[in-house]
Amino acid sequence: EIVNYEFDTKDLVCLALSSVVGVWYLLRKHWIANNLFGLAFSLNGVELLHLNNVSTGCILLGGLFIYDVFWVFGTNVMVTVAKSFEAPIKLVFPQDLLEKGLDADNFAMLGLGDIVIPGIFIALLLRFDISLKKNTHTYFYTSFVAYIFGLGLTIFIMHIFKHAQPALLYLVPACIGFPLLVALAKGEVTEMFSYESSAEILPHTPRLTHFPTVSGSPASLADSMQQKLSCPRRRRQQSPSAM
Repeated sequence: EIVNYEFDTKDLVCLALSSVVGVWYLLRKHWIANNLFGLAFSLNGVELLHLNNVSTGCILLGGLFIYDVFWVFGTNVMVTVAKSFEAPIKLVFPQDLLEKGLDADNFAMLGLGDIVIPGIFIALLLRFDISLKKNTHTYFYTSFVAYIFGLGLTIFIMHIFKHAQPALLYLVPACIGFPLLVALAKGEVTEMFSYESSAEILPHTPRLTHFPTVSGSPASLADSMQQKLSCPRRRRQQSPSAM
């Protein structure tokens, strides 16, 4: 079976609602439909991507920190693309919502990368919390609050200086610094940086736990493959299982 899809009522209802939002976005390009798509993409990105250790996360966030600062302050490419490219690659927040209501047209923007990249680091800290087996999510809650603080600081600075701000300039120090301070206070810095999540089987993530051993010469392996292909497949008889 190459393709085997199973649908239930919930899937069909979600498909119908998603189709309505998709048609709404294609026809109107409304900011609410854009944000719904952006949130869906961000949630899928955080779910599908994951980091294996804190060191890798710090290097990734540090590199994107420099990248974001350069392309926002050094050039106007990032701001120009974000304003001109109409696609759900960003979340928009209407600044004239109280004046124009749902027809607002003056927006502040937040790129999906500013959500997904810190999000996968916060998810890594949640797995680290679980690995400690203390029934607490201290590092997850700390990094979550740090993200909210960094985002709020970004909006505050943007309103003060009336200029586009690279969100990672404030999010990266907050998301790394706050959990690190907690780890220093609890004496768990070594455990944090030595933690490896690649050895764990994450929920909804199938992994190959063992590899088949192959022995013999290439000629013998080719002959065995030809014999398997030439033998007709027999349908396995299923015996009724006892309930």
